[in-house]
Amino acid sequence: MQTDTQHQPAAASQTPGDNASDDALSTTAPGQLRVIKRNGKVVPYTDDKITVAITKAFLAVEGGTAAASSRIHETVARLTEQVSATFRRRLASGGTIHIEEIQDQVELALMRNGEQKIARAYVLYREEQSRKRAEKANIKTSASESQHPAITVKHDDGTEAPLDMARLEGLVVEACAGLEDVDASKIINETVKNLYDGVSIHDVNTSMVMTARTLIEQEPNYSQVTARLLMDSLRAEALQFLGVAKLADQHEMEALYSDAFKAYVHRGIELELIDPELARFDLDRIGAALKGERDMQFTYLGLQTLYDRYFIHSRDTRFELPQCFFMRVAMGLAVREDDREARAIEFYDLLSSFDYMSSTPTLFNAGTLRPQLSSCYLTTVPDDLHGIYGAIQDNAMLSKFAGGLGNDWTPVRALGAYIKGTNGKSQGVVPFLKVVNDTAVAVNQGGKRKGAVCAYLETWHLDIEEFVELRKNTGDDRRRTHDMNTANWIPDLFMKRVIEEQEWTLFSPNDVPDLHDLYGQAFEKQYLEYEAMTRDGRMKLFKRIPAVNLWRKMLSMLFETGHPWFTFKDPCNLRSPQQHTGVVHSSNLCTEITLNTNKDEIAVCNLGSINLTHHLNEGGLDLVKLEQTVRTAVRMLDNVIDINYYSVPQARNSNLKHRPVGLGIMGFQDALYMQKIAYASPQAVAFADTSMEAVSYFAIKASSELAKERGSYATFEGSLWSQGILPIDSIEILARERGNEKYLMVDRNQTLDWNSLRDQVRTMGMRNSNVMAIAPTATIANITGVSQSIEPTYQNLYVKSNLSGEFTVVNPFLVNDLKARGLWDNVMVNDLKYYDGSVLPIDRVPADLKEIYRTAFEVEPRWLVEAASRRQKWIDQAQSLNLYIAQANGKKLDVTYKMAWLSGLKTTYYLRAIGATTSEKSTISDGRLNSVSSAAPADTASFEQAADVPQACSLDDPDCEACQ
Repeated sequence: MQTDTQHQPAAASQTPGDNASDDALSTTAPGQLRVIKRNGKVVPYTDDKITVAITKAFLAVEGGTAAASSRIHETVARLTEQVSATFRRRLASGGTIHIEEIQDQVELALMRNGEQKIARAYVLYREEQSRKRAEKANIKTSASESQHPAITVKHDDGTEAPLDMARLEGLVVEACAGLEDVDASKIINETVKNLYDGVSIHDVNTSMVMTARTLIEQEPNYSQVTARLLMDSLRAEALQFLGVAKLADQHEMEALYSDAFKAYVHRGIELELIDPELARFDLDRIGAALKGERDMQFTYLGLQTLYDRYFIHSRDTRFELPQCFFMRVAMGLAVREDDREARAIEFYDLLSSFDYMSSTPTLFNAGTLRPQLSSCYLTTVPDDLHGIYGAIQDNAMLSKFAGGLGNDWTPVRALGAYIKGTNGKSQGVVPFLKVVNDTAVAVNQGGKRKGAVCAYLETWHLDIEEFVELRKNTGDDRRRTHDMNTANWIPDLFMKRVIEEQEWTLFSPNDVPDLHDLYGQAFEKQYLEYEAMTRDGRMKLFKRIPAVNLWRKMLSMLFETGHPWFTFKDPCNLRSPQQHTGVVHSSNLCTEITLNTNKDEIAVCNLGSINLTHHLNEGGLDLVKLEQTVRTAVRMLDNVIDINYYSVPQARNSNLKHRPVGLGIMGFQDALYMQKIAYASPQAVAFADTSMEAVSYFAIKASSELAKERGSYATFEGSLWSQGILPIDSIEILARERGNEKYLMVDRNQTLDWNSLRDQVRTMGMRNSNVMAIAPTATIANITGVSQSIEPTYQNLYVKSNLSGEFTVVNPFLVNDLKARGLWDNVMVNDLKYYDGSVLPIDRVPADLKEIYRTAFEVEPRWLVEAASRRQKWIDQAQSLNLYIAQANGKKLDVTYKMAWLSGLKTTYYLRAIGATTSEKSTISDGRLNSVSSAAPADTASFEQAADVPQACSLDDPDCEACQ
């Protein structure tokens, strides 16, 4: 949770009345007048610092609009002169003034000039700062007067010294600064209670962190407190390694960051971890742009995730601090810009503010010696042994450098098909998929996360029935793939046959090679011709089954194992801007990328996500800020293509030719909370529509503007873009090819000026063949402290488990709303634990809050599908859409997945079904938390046998993080 200072009555830490502003008022120009600070230090008096402090007070109340800025400037100048004139008259020969006297005169000048609103806020703010100083003093007094035993601390070099209680207290007080409903004394006392004589200095910090961490379930703001305490340990580790300092608190670190950054760059280059090109930037200019205060915005989960999995390290010592990390990424993305310092600072501001976040591979590798920055790779596997093992080798190389993989296996001939070279029969696709599975396990992603791959197979392939069983826990284990993902690549004709309860024919692709590259009505025409060949004896190897039977088996396996996922071939191709250059044969690991593949091209996509929560204002979407963010984000994504390290030549060929990127969103659920909108509501569907429309509009516009600056991508001519056909227009192509209006139910409404954008795209071109895709954002959402992607809230209180450990997650929006109604207490915490994070069974929670805070399994799937349909109409690629179904059965799954196809969705991702999810019911007093885990999938033969449906996969399976 981030601290919201936007609506405070005066700018925190900037208005006269706190220590930071004391310095702001009185530290530079020499003169006859001097100021006595609260700590007794005497410093010179200066006019300009008063001007800055008063200006910030005005801006905090009135804002910084153009209309207000002129008045503020003139008023502040007049007020500053009045205050200074008072002291010059009073002390004509010079003298000293206490800081409180200056603040009294500022307050008096505001009142005399009729600025009552500013003055009132100023008075209240001074009182608040006075109260905080008193509390801080009381904490120090109580700590010093308490019966803490004398404790000796052992330092890393083996020396021992008394515990520095003053520093411990200062760190905790600093960590609690600006946060409501947190108690520094509670953390201090509990920390000291857990220490012992001879404790290591590292364990002192760990004790502070663990103490604060246990309080998160009672108050979400303790997550930030915990992160800030953790930062002290991170600072000590990095600063000592860099030789900059031994210790530094947050205030001291803000002054040290510039020096630390320069030392970090040079040490990283020396250790061959950072690109030497970064040293050729103007490091003084870059270092001065670092905003150390942004270290304070992390949640515990976010900072710990960065530390464990992202920060550059040498021999397990992390010497990369958060702002150095964001600037390293920004510089890596700006390395080929003309004014690269300015662009690096622009990119840094976007990343470090959490307005936008690049995908995990970009964060891992930007600015390093091997900048593999792309997220996803899509390949087509050819039907020959050399090509098959070449594709598996490509998988290994791409996975090594942190890429998520999607493999199209449809061309490989089926079990029993004739092999001319050996005069034998094929073993089909499945044995090769076992090798792919084991390769993904053997070659993880740079040692940072598990290798991950998804295999795709078209529904007419003769091996499809065995393919859908690959994740079963029973049967011949040599024909099972327990570690890889699988997905059905479903033609529209199959869905029509299911709905109309007709027969379906399976073929071996070596007998029907052109089906792989056909879609829409062309596919349907050729498929019917091949079916005729089976009836008159011209084709021998085939199998004819009722389409409904195969559909039910697909649903049954999805229900039982979570695989294969359902993805739809025809909407992916018919709405692709790049139909003139090839065919989309599969999606990627997370089902949001839809790009062409062939033997010469491995499709590549580069991802990043807009944080919707940072683009809202009182009227809804802040379109001005959103456009600025999208423009910079698209530029960053386009830069990835030229900077990227390509481990296989087919990927380089494809990426430089078509230049696709995938801009997505995250924090959708949080944005609904901020607007008091329930996920299961028409208002949420409308917000899904309008927010994605805005992102789409600005992303297309940004890519077109880049084309004017840098040139269009090589294959622009002939694309849908070149014809003025935008994603919203391509819906008509899909409707026409499906041939029956009952097979497509998509809202076509629009609110922005799309006609002018069509004209711009036609005349100026596009820099990127594809611009949008919504990825899962599992990890980067953790870093930024927002809800994943477009997901509804999983639970309002639970323990999140991932590669960085276990973390208590509390819904801060719910807590704040319950506090406002006097309902947040220990009883509510225990109720949420008992009911697995659900508010619906808790009687004292008001009805309106119950609707807003429904959890994922309490939202009917139709709302998820409808919101996804509204987004899909604006997206040139796809979205990673999880479907949550409570008390799932055959009918629910049948209706949901047919509805997904009818609603024009291109893909779906995991099925998450409730049933075998277990929870610890506990009390606060025993210190244990509601823990969520996945039971082993049941081996269920039919839906009717299972009243409970196992969760299809762990909610935090690291495989799900492979894209972001």
